[in-house]
Amino acid sequence: MARPRIIFAGTPDFAATILEQLIASDLKPVAVYTQPDRPAGRGKKLQPSATKAVALTHDIPVQQPLDLKSSDNLAQLESYQADLMIVVAYGLLLPEAALTTPRLGCINVHASLLPRWRGAAPIQRAIAAGDETTGVAIMQMDKGLDTGPVWHSESLLIDNNDTAASLHDKLAALGAEALLKTLPKIFEQQSNPTPQSQEGVTYAHKLVKSEAEIDWQESATTIARKVRAFNSWPVAYFNVDGQPVRVWQAHAIEQSTDLAPGCVIAANREHILIACAEGVLALEELQPAGSRRMSVADLLNARQHWFVSGQAIGAG
Repeated sequence: MARPRIIFAGTPDFAATILEQLIASDLKPVAVYTQPDRPAGRGKKLQPSATKAVALTHDIPVQQPLDLKSSDNLAQLESYQADLMIVVAYGLLLPEAALTTPRLGCINVHASLLPRWRGAAPIQRAIAAGDETTGVAIMQMDKGLDTGPVWHSESLLIDNNDTAASLHDKLAALGAEALLKTLPKIFEQQSNPTPQSQEGVTYAHKLVKSEAEIDWQESATTIARKVRAFNSWPVAYFNVDGQPVRVWQAHAIEQSTDLAPGCVIAANREHILIACAEGVLALEELQPAGSRRMSVADLLNARQHWFVSGQAIGAG
């Protein structure tokens, strides 16, 4: 069989990791599609996506259209005469005309066990929901939102200490492995993908900064999960003196208290204990506004008055 002509479409680190493995496996794409460069950093200079950086390193042509709806952009896509398009966290909705341009259509590497957690933020939503297992699915794309039939899936246990950042890295590696296992089946066309179950469908809605604010009226278990889910973006936080204090690490303790939710139970060099609607949250690593991430011990050296036992956070 002739070397397949592959187009790769992706944008963030998750996609870049999979692109690197694809290239290392001698399946170098004929073109890479990625989001337009975005301003980043203090100087707000335009920065290429992680996927674009990998493509340029390997001398792969890069396309960065604003959409794939125009006749010119569709003609450009068609000019590559691709057998298959691999889509990984691209960030653009593909119209039906684009989905059917490659000979074998488009497949997607999705970071969940479909049909659970269709949508934009499957890694974070799985942690926040307390899922014990997640994984990746290689899906044949159709015009729905992650509704296409699945070629192959691989599962992974979620560790109790996993953050969205650590689980992201595990799933990116697993996604590359699953993709390379699946491609021969697709190119040989000797089997068909399996339609998704109509039961167990959930949606992983896009993260927004406002949901990262800690609500002490929730249980300590729920809050601790959100701390892990929102690490490294948007990062869970609470306010002291009108300024956000980010919470990078915390864990729940099954302990009862008579104090109202949001009140400090105790503060020492190991952790700060905060009453919640159910249980107690132990804060471990924090970041005051304008400062670096720091241990509880370091924070208390400078801000002991924020955490007076028996009072609401910052009231002392």
